[in-house]
Amino acid sequence: MNIKYLLITSLLSITTLFAAAQTTNVANPNIDRGYIVKTGDIAPADFELVLNDGTKTSLKQLRGKVVVLQFTASWCSVCREEMPHLEKEIWQAYKDKGLVLIGVDRDEPLEKVQGFHQVMNINYPLALDPGADIFGRFANKKSGVTRNVVIDRDGKMVYLTRLYDKQEFASMVKAVDALVNNKTASIN
Repeated sequence: MNIKYLLITSLLSITTLFAAAQTTNVANPNIDRGYIVKTGDIAPADFELVLNDGTKTSLKQLRGKVVVLQFTASWCSVCREEMPHLEKEIWQAYKDKGLVLIGVDRDEPLEKVQGFHQVMNINYPLALDPGADIFGRFANKKSGVTRNVVIDRDGKMVYLTRLYDKQEFASMVKAVDALVNNKTASIN
């Protein structure tokens, strides 16, 4: 083998890896990004959500409403950046229109979750997720938080986010608006 062949092969490999990395970073709700579910699937509903105020609910009980599950944790700086936007652009805008937003706090005790809720100055509830078992129904447990799962009135997942990307967040808000107002959601 000659040097020229090795250089060309190496460049092709690097180009392929770079293209794959670019593809996985595009704000596209159907790209994996650690999820074990995908849009179009019925959301796992075999769990109960215990909220920071002690009340309980479940996705089964919330059928008929548009639901946004925000996977979060107090130690997550990106979550903290996104939460004021969720409060204003999702919760305050749609809470009286059939939308439920619940932050699912990954594996932290009640006292920590209650303090986090207060410090973040949010009004939407946080749910406890001991052992990240709820998180594990949606994403690989080794994956990170700062995720939103948008679920339609029939329990179908229609939008998945990862990290806080302003463009992806704006697209999610449009999808939520369409669902809440019974329009066809454009997810692109």
